Amino acid sequence: MSIFRFPLLVWLGIGILIICLGIRQSFGIFMLPVSEHFGTGREFFSFAIALQNLMFGLFQPFVGMAADRFGTKRVVFLGAIAYALGLYLTSIATAPGILYLSLGTLVGLGLSATSYVIVLGAVAKVVPAEHSAKAFGLTTAAGSFGMFAMIPGAQYLLSEFGWQQALAVFAALCSIMVAFALFMNTARGQQTSTQSAQPEQTLKQALKEAFAHRGYWLIHAGFFVCGFHVMFIATHLPSYLADKHLPASSAAMALAYVGIFNIFGSYFWGVMGDRFSKRHVMSALYLMRTLVIGAFVVLPVTVDTAAIFGAAIGFCWLGTVPLTSGLVRQIFGSRYMSTLYGLVFFTHQVGSFLGAWAGGRIYDFTGSYEPIWWSTVALAFLAALIHLPIDDRPVVRLATA
Repeated sequence: MSIFRFPLLVWLGIGILIICLGIRQSFGIFMLPVSEHFGTGREFFSFAIALQNLMFGLFQPFVGMAADRFGTKRVVFLGAIAYALGLYLTSIATAPGILYLSLGTLVGLGLSATSYVIVLGAVAKVVPAEHSAKAFGLTTAAGSFGMFAMIPGAQYLLSEFGWQQALAVFAALCSIMVAFALFMNTARGQQTSTQSAQPEQTLKQALKEAFAHRGYWLIHAGFFVCGFHVMFIATHLPSYLADKHLPASSAAMALAYVGIFNIFGSYFWGVMGDRFSKRHVMSALYLMRTLVIGAFVVLPVTVDTAAIFGAAIGFCWLGTVPLTSGLVRQIFGSRYMSTLYGLVFFTHQVGSFLGAWAGGRIYDFTGSYEPIWWSTVALAFLAALIHLPIDDRPVVRLATA
């Protein structure tokens, strides 16, 4: 199936992810100005972002269940409103503790209802299974385009108007997600024949089936590592480069390269997941991360190496998303994908929480990011090994349908 024949819902989901994830991935460049404004150390902002990721993951399974039961439209609509409210309250905060509620909890709730789990769960219901990894890769790439587009804009707003006004503008952008949500329809008439042919199953039965599957827990473990990597780098790379006396523009450029190369990378890994074993492709992706991060740690940090690192890590940045979501659908089917992938994503966000918080904690304690960088290298290699023994065959229920 050509990507141009994908249903309207896929393209609406792409638009939502561009805004949702573009804003989210820009939070790292707010660390220094926000910390300086409130006169706190880096751990304060790191913990707010860590809390956001934890809430993002904690809400995700329940929001996924709501989407499976009540529909994507309502969930995305309410989530976009929560996202906007959290950003606006952050922009007018008068005390640092407010950010734990606004930037941490409310934005975390908004992300859980407008991000990958909900959008990909809806896409899975309207795209044939044999084209799912490609569709997931294309949709995932949208978030990267948002990152590429939003971060330079965020840097401009920070330089010209300050962090409060920049966040207020982002809050206003969330109204576009509200509008798009109104047209997202996963009515039964639009669902694929593959889904309609799946045997009826209750949510309780779906959870019991997944929890008894060893591969499901290995998927959890691998996605934990992904979350740790992504939020540590997105949150702390700008500060790390500043410590190396690189200009602020180099951090924005490196993160923008992460975004633009992930546009190609997410689609590439998704297509590879349709052509080859997803678990083997996933192992290759994590091996690439091991080499890229390891090289960045040992080489001198310059404007050029920062840009190269952004491009290289960007190519394998969110390629895990179409592969992980594709594995969940391949093994368990699409009926409760938002719920089952939502639980996997919770584990991802536990990793994100630790990556964002531990980076600031270890820096404040040791005065260096080097220990946490080497931890990311070790975790990447471990994740490459974890995916090899996954049994990715459809469960018996689907195989006999």
